[in-house]
Amino acid sequence: MGNIVMFTIIAAVIVISALLCVTTTRIMRAATYMLFVLLGVAGIYFLLDYTYLGAAQIAVYAGGVTMIYVFAIQLVSKRSLQGLEERVKASKMITGGLAALAGLVVVSLILFKTGYLTIAPTNTEVSMKEIGMALVGAGKYQYVLPFEFISLFLLACIIGGLAIARKEDKA
Repeated sequence: MGNIVMFTIIAAVIVISALLCVTTTRIMRAATYMLFVLLGVAGIYFLLDYTYLGAAQIAVYAGGVTMIYVFAIQLVSKRSLQGLEERVKASKMITGGLAALAGLVVVSLILFKTGYLTIAPTNTEVSMKEIGMALVGAGKYQYVLPFEFISLFLLACIIGGLAIARKEDKA
């Protein structure tokens, strides 16, 4: 019973923080709300007794959110950080909402068409060894190559951000 209560509290924090993250107009608040989402996910890992994944979630993503703070301060203008810039127009919000709704419909149709929601759950547990092998394996349904591609993509984003932030001397 206690696990269900804790899961409900953590899930509520994750959902509320995620909604606040995508609806706020201030970049620093969005980064802070995203930090709460990532800490909530780490809380779910701890609740499932996956302490290594929870610790990795905190170490990797808390550091990532710190980098977001640094880039937000360096790349965004002072007026934007203070909230003095123009607000998002209602038409853009409606368009974004419709795009999100379309994505939800597509995902729901895929879940129903594949029968994923109707498959009876099994009571088998997955060991940490199997999860570890899936994360660092290079075979089918293993994730080391996607992690490497994501790391290269993030490196390219950091280099691009530094190139944009660099001020050129006009003499």
